[in-house]
Amino acid sequence: MASLLGVLSGRFMGSGVQVTVAGSPLADVGGAVLVESIAGVFLVARTSASAFSAVDAVCSHQSCTITGTDGDTYVCPCHGSRYNRSGQVVHGPAMASLRRFSTTVADGVVTIAL
Repeated sequence: MASLLGVLSGRFMGSGVQVTVAGSPLADVGGAVLVESIAGVFLVARTSASAFSAVDAVCSHQSCTITGTDGDTYVCPCHGSRYNRSGQVVHGPAMASLRRFSTTVADGVVTIAL
């Protein structure tokens, strides 16, 4: 059973989207959120003490926004497609992986490179 991801607002800063870690699920390893910004929507997860993953939050099946999580799996609410934290399909109907974005972290802020 999937639970809804928390939602954070990202700040679009020219070549990236910035997200503050403190006080969010990203403060803990394994935490994940849906980041909404004028540059798009992203799924961001903390994969280790110093690393984060970021993927497109738009399902590759029929373009629904992915809003759920089940353990370390993202779940699309429309048709049940499931993706791992790297955006790879683990259960269809989606066939294509989600687009990955590189991330950097400095001073408690994750930047998703666009």
